[in-house]
Amino acid sequence: MVWIAVYSRKFRLARRRSADVNFAGRAFTVVLLVAAALGWPLSAQQTGRSPVSSASNVGPEDLLAQPVGANWTSYNGDYTGRRYSSLSEIKPENVSQLRAAWVFHPGNSEKLETTPVVVDGVMYVTSANDAFALDARTGRMVWHYQRPVSSGLLDDAASHHNRGVAMWRNFVYMETDDAHLLCLDARSGTLLWDVKYADKTLHYGATSAPLIVKDIVIVGTSGGDSGVRGFLAAYDALTGKLKWRFWTIPGPGEFGSQSWPGDSYLHGGGTTWMPGTYDPQLDTLYWTTSNAAPDFVGDTRPGDDLYTACVLALDPNTGKLKWYFQFTPHDLYDYDANQTPVLVDVADGGATRHLLVQANRNGFLYVLDRTNGKFLSATPLVQKLNWASGVGASGRPILSGRIPTAPGTSICPGINGATNWFSPSYNPDTGLFYVIALENCNLYFTNPKPFKPGETYYATGTKHPPDENAQKTLLAYSVIEGKIMWRYPQVGLGDSWGGTLTTAGGLVFFGDDTGSLEAVEARTGRPLWHFNTGQTMHASPMSYMVDGVQYVAVAAGSNIFSFALPH
Repeated sequence: MVWIAVYSRKFRLARRRSADVNFAGRAFTVVLLVAAALGWPLSAQQTGRSPVSSASNVGPEDLLAQPVGANWTSYNGDYTGRRYSSLSEIKPENVSQLRAAWVFHPGNSEKLETTPVVVDGVMYVTSANDAFALDARTGRMVWHYQRPVSSGLLDDAASHHNRGVAMWRNFVYMETDDAHLLCLDARSGTLLWDVKYADKTLHYGATSAPLIVKDIVIVGTSGGDSGVRGFLAAYDALTGKLKWRFWTIPGPGEFGSQSWPGDSYLHGGGTTWMPGTYDPQLDTLYWTTSNAAPDFVGDTRPGDDLYTACVLALDPNTGKLKWYFQFTPHDLYDYDANQTPVLVDVADGGATRHLLVQANRNGFLYVLDRTNGKFLSATPLVQKLNWASGVGASGRPILSGRIPTAPGTSICPGINGATNWFSPSYNPDTGLFYVIALENCNLYFTNPKPFKPGETYYATGTKHPPDENAQKTLLAYSVIEGKIMWRYPQVGLGDSWGGTLTTAGGLVFFGDDTGSLEAVEARTGRPLWHFNTGQTMHASPMSYMVDGVQYVAVAAGSNIFSFALPH
């Protein structure tokens, strides 16, 4: 007969206003039950494991670690955006034994987009405007910061999506749906400060996870399809004081402003709604921007529409632009460039080339020299691609002439792109870049309308052709050879939004198109394991280790799942 602990929590979780820093008290009651026959897992104390402590202290060495191992300290793991874990306990020989270790249900979102952050055995996740600290071994809640969702929002922000937290020292940072930056005490979830960095009445919102570089917190906004002027902002991580702001739509008289006559620059889009990456050796921040507004019709925004659909290389200390590269000049297709700019280093003739690799929504996979932004190559991701016939030597697309029209034009990729914000990954052991691609076309229509406060800024929209069959594919691209090495087609309707993770164990984990977390062999794409979550994924997996046990975790639907081998 074995005694086990069952924890009954009594939380006084007041609906706090954003300025309220009073921490709601929590009382824990331990009830001992006899349950030998049930075989329930023992508590940390009974197995000899010490309880986890949320007194995490994330230092510069933790954020600079490449690759990540036991800890997963930021949205993409480390600054490179590779989503590569050095953990190797789980490998092709034993991945078939992987089992669900625990499931956590936040209870206030049906489409979680968060990537968990794990530091010293504590997992930090978000759901809408709430943040949670969990025991990463069991899913047991350590603390919960609660904040009501906002009203009066448009488009993506109105869905209250949130992609996770950033950490620095013993602080947790998150964005809210109405574009506030919050600083929480990592030990308790207490709100320490709250900065409003954009005005929701001007259609701004936020859906991203912040990024910490040195001692600043970098945040972006959503609202590119709602007629906002995009920007990136950096705040002092300790005080919340604004350090710099970079506007992605040039104002009157600035370089690129010829695309924005009159006051159109105030509604030009170019939002920054995904985390960037950072090269500490070059001291350069890489951040991507969304489409130009209005969508589908470009008459009011002549020229290239800088700096929309770009990757920007910025000085993180000042916000000054070093260089930019525009993937889709004068975008008429809603081809956001917010996909992760992954930093890859490859050996070339005794030298090391510092590259930036991005699988773009427009259907091409780009390789740039990240020291100067020079275009190196572009490879088609998908077979259904007709808006351009290729990419020229300068990096500009060779347009086919297909554009949205009033009666409708079939354009490929469709509105969701050849890929989207869900994460790619890169494995330095295989030299392969992994990404989920979508074969799909849409009918694009135009119906120009002027900007109107309180409404989204679409110049009409798209429809799915009745005879069009969408298909998702996991593919592997060799950065060195410049070609796709293998493809793993998915079964499903093409409506999943799961990303990828790769590990030193020789695996790629990804959310497939049937609601499963799946593992394949990294070198060949050979399928090895899957677990059906029963829910559509809108997030990307990650890995961590506690007490010598490797876990793989992912948000699926309304739950966080964590998996481990039997121990």
